Amino acid sequence: MVRAAMTIAGSDSGGGAGIQADLKTFSALGVFGTSTITAITAQNTVDVTAVEVLPNEVIAAQIAAVLDDIDIHAIKIGMLGSPALIETVARAIEGFDGPVVLDPVMLSKSGVALLPDDAVDALVSVLVPRATVVTPNLPEAARIVSEDVPSTDEGTQAQGRRILDLGAQAVVMKGGHAEGEICRDWLITQDDAVSFEAPRIETRNTHGTGCSMSSAIAAELAKGSALTDAVGTAHSWLHQAILAADDIDIGKGHGPVHHFHALWS
Repeated sequence: MVRAAMTIAGSDSGGGAGIQADLKTFSALGVFGTSTITAITAQNTVDVTAVEVLPNEVIAAQIAAVLDDIDIHAIKIGMLGSPALIETVARAIEGFDGPVVLDPVMLSKSGVALLPDDAVDALVSVLVPRATVVTPNLPEAARIVSEDVPSTDEGTQAQGRRILDLGAQAVVMKGGHAEGEICRDWLITQDDAVSFEAPRIETRNTHGTGCSMSSAIAAELAKGSALTDAVGTAHSWLHQAILAADDIDIGKGHGPVHHFHALWS
């Protein structure tokens, strides 16, 4: 049986992040992708020039339409622009009993703020406790716990545990914003802290890495993988997608990763 996942996120007109990246990731990893669009962005590899959040009732209707008809085995949640929208999504998935991957999207790759402060508070109180796993990068994690960005592995793990204290079942602290020759992601649970390491790649083409990582974890969870295995597979797959990103040469700024690196010749 083909497994299916749903992404609840914003649309990226440039195709590198958001809904587009999520659906590409699901497809690349052998999962049927469904979607709920929360916002439309005018966006490319250089900048975000406009954001239009869709009406809450339209967003709720999209979620209901999918869940009422299709067996969904995992949900990934990305860009959410307001407290009311966060509450809407939480209510809409209330009866879903599968894994939920929450990617707390707060900034675009070009530095445009995508989540206001009051929405961060709502995200923490409403959706973090609902999440099977939360996947912040280091600046996002610091904003969630109202601290400085960690500069050590010990500090990264400590912030991950503070997010656990907010109600999440697990946290993946993504290390793409850290320094050093090794890029290290940490899976933090109540029982353990497991690192996933790869050589850091020098490239400007990293647009959509966070979206793609979280949707890759969701895809693997949809296929029935244990969380540690899902994170490990997602980490390795994304590393190869970044490694191959320069081959497709898209745009003038931060280009996308190569989601189909294993499929395109």
